[in-house]
Amino acid sequence: MYPFNVTQKLINAHLIEGELIPGKEIGIRIDQALLQDATGTLVQLELEAMGLKRAKTEIAVQYVDHNLLQTDHKNADDHLFLFTAAQRFGLWYSRPGNGVSHPVHMERFGIPGKTLVGSDSHSCAAGSLGMLAIGTGGLDVASVIAGEPYYVKMPEIMGVKLTGNLPEWVSAKDIVLEMLRRHGVKGGVGKIIEYYGDGLKNLSAMDRHVVANMGAELGATSTVFPSDDETYRFLKAQGRSEDWVEIISDKDCKYDHNEEIVLDELEPLIALPSSPGNVVPVKEVSGRPVNQVVIGSSANPGLRDFWIAGYIVKDRTVNNEVSFDINPTSRQLIQNMIKNRSFANLIKAGARFHQSGCMGCIGMGQAPSSNTISLRTMPRNFPSRSGTENDQVYLCSPETAAASALTGKITDPRDLGKLLNIQYSKYTSPEREIINTDLLVAPLEDGSEVQLKKGPNIKELPDFSPIADEYDIPVLLKMGDNISTDEILKAGADVLPFRSNIPEISKYTYSVIDTTFYERAIKSKPAHGGHVVIAGENYAQGSSREHAALAPKYLGQVCVIAKSYARIAWQNLINFGILPLEFVNEEDYNKIEQGNMLGFKNLRTYIKNRNNILINVSSASGSLFEFKARHTMSDRQIEILLKGGIIRDFKEKLNR
Repeated sequence: MYPFNVTQKLINAHLIEGELIPGKEIGIRIDQALLQDATGTLVQLELEAMGLKRAKTEIAVQYVDHNLLQTDHKNADDHLFLFTAAQRFGLWYSRPGNGVSHPVHMERFGIPGKTLVGSDSHSCAAGSLGMLAIGTGGLDVASVIAGEPYYVKMPEIMGVKLTGNLPEWVSAKDIVLEMLRRHGVKGGVGKIIEYYGDGLKNLSAMDRHVVANMGAELGATSTVFPSDDETYRFLKAQGRSEDWVEIISDKDCKYDHNEEIVLDELEPLIALPSSPGNVVPVKEVSGRPVNQVVIGSSANPGLRDFWIAGYIVKDRTVNNEVSFDINPTSRQLIQNMIKNRSFANLIKAGARFHQSGCMGCIGMGQAPSSNTISLRTMPRNFPSRSGTENDQVYLCSPETAAASALTGKITDPRDLGKLLNIQYSKYTSPEREIINTDLLVAPLEDGSEVQLKKGPNIKELPDFSPIADEYDIPVLLKMGDNISTDEILKAGADVLPFRSNIPEISKYTYSVIDTTFYERAIKSKPAHGGHVVIAGENYAQGSSREHAALAPKYLGQVCVIAKSYARIAWQNLINFGILPLEFVNEEDYNKIEQGNMLGFKNLRTYIKNRNNILINVSSASGSLFEFKARHTMSDRQIEILLKGGIIRDFKEKLNR
């Protein structure tokens, strides 16, 4: 056997179907599943629809970390539903306020060498512990919990060699921002990114979490780190040293792509609105006035991240025009912040502490004021994701964020010595952290008698018909490149409470792009039997939010025709029976206009036989031209699509 890198070792140890050939579909055994509440309500409804008796993964955890605001009954009702569902199906339950799913899972459940899928795109953060962790749509997670393998196209593996040491005032966030500066939001599509090299010895497990978490912003399938001495130190500090196992790459192993980052050469970086890939050095934009600074979220969740912010603002007061917001990672982290005095330093400086959860990261409160800059240590800054229309969200490190909170303008933290006489200090990790598991509820031995408690906002999943053989349907929307799931189905406090009510949440479909879409789709469905949308490159980048497929499906979306897709979105479309097509000739994208009618004939036969699909384009004046589109689905996915989606497929398996 040839020398394996860490990624190959993890996949090979869990391989059920297929071979390690990039581009070919593989099926892998999954050990752990992670759910959060913004997607978990749908997953639990899917488990109920599948007729599941009990979770079949080694561990499955339902976290409540997104929809924490209780301005009416909807979120509170969903929390109760999720608790009863976790008890019914045999999942752990992390109660509201316990903390953000990814770092809490890393602290309490992550084990080197294990595989994990999560119904959140940032589930890849667990790769920081030497796990193979993949964010995916809720239907895929439901299938895994029900005992099915997880299917994905075997990615190429990009090896990123880290050498040297991070300079003062530069931290892990700047490493992943450097990757985004080099490769953009599409640079990781179809790849797993594996970090190695002598520079790793200078990165703590939580530093690695920062880098792994935002691999999702590169479009990567996952991010992988080795399990080494630092992994052991982290698990020991969490009281779980017995879970450690060493996993390192073999000597002379190979990668499909190679990259190197000399840590000594990095400087503070920042992503400008409105894409994580729009990265420049902080010094290039320093001096711009700032109105809000937010520290926290799953992208910078470590104790060190809050400590350095507290160190910078110690015995000072943040600028009068800055709202300084803290999203603590977990209750456990708050206790440790109290112990190391960073909590007191931040509070005294004027920080506003919020619940332990995602909060502003998902637009659940903390919306910035209009026409002002918000600096955030979060992973995404897609348009309006913050909850404010036409927002100006910048992504940066805790060092840059805290420095800017003091000065009231974007500030390179390397200038703090000159500006405020603040000298750099290196953080020392505690040998043992305070551990808090009080709000983790273990699964019942037998939950079969537990009744699911559903509030009035929780609706049954719609049952969709399989795709037909012929259509003559309108192009309701034509979009450009890098359309995000936040633009397809917006986040925020006004929308996410409807995540378990598909008819209601569908009213927000594509509303960030076109406020007339819902009304036009409602009219098109009975008139034409559905609709199609057109997109450019990397359609539906961002979150694993399967509502971005489910809501359009509810409104009659038959297919999407795009130049290319983000991985999770492509899978979600298939899982809900929407046909994801790609242009054979990308120049045809320019010819199609919104309002054109697209004619399909013998569609099911073309799909099954993998033939290019001939599509007629017409307008009110008659036929205009024809073009060809193709799909890249596996035989398994073709079967799922033609049946009408993965739930129908799973029910058939149960009946057999």
